[in-house]
Amino acid sequence: MMGLWSRLILHFWALAAERDASVSSSVSASAEPDPIAHLQSAYEQTLEATTAPTEWKGTTTACGAFLHHIKGVEDLEPLLYITNLGDSQVMVLRPQTQEIVFKTTEQWHWFDCPRQLGTNSPDTPKANAIMDKVNIKEGDVVLAMSDGVVDNLWEHEVSQNIYDSMHSQTNMLHVAKELVKAARKIAEDPYAESPFMERAIEEGLAMEGGR
Repeated sequence: MMGLWSRLILHFWALAAERDASVSSSVSASAEPDPIAHLQSAYEQTLEATTAPTEWKGTTTACGAFLHHIKGVEDLEPLLYITNLGDSQVMVLRPQTQEIVFKTTEQWHWFDCPRQLGTNSPDTPKANAIMDKVNIKEGDVVLAMSDGVVDNLWEHEVSQNIYDSMHSQTNMLHVAKELVKAARKIAEDPYAESPFMERAIEEGLAMEGGR
């Protein structure tokens, strides 16, 4: 039940982040969020919710971006707290200069076995999640992508797809759908070249096509 685990983790993670944001805003403008602690709390609540009275087995990777701020020279400046555990990815693009400002690094135990939270997995947010702080600007684009995208599209293909879609359409839902469409096209092509295929070959495995 990967779907149940991922939904519960996201639900409890969002609740913990919202509660913390409410407390921080009332206490101090300089108080920092702690996304890994929030994810740990979400993980523990999900374990509890899927253990009794009926056990639900499942696993999920986790990645997210929490928008906060930092005190600048004249005013508060936006700061992104990016947390990752597993092989999903957060990427920050700057369309004005067409640069990739930041992207998370995938975490694997070994090839095709990412770190994950859930049944029979030794991984926990407290021990294995990675958090990065990224300064962002107005107009930046933040992408949160599963391995369904990053296994099929290289980073330059992801960024170019976003830039091209934004050039013709400002609706970000349309932009997201175009990215998914491009990834699906490779995934369904048994002869396409893909990042996952490239990694498999590097591991000595015979493979071609998307995933």
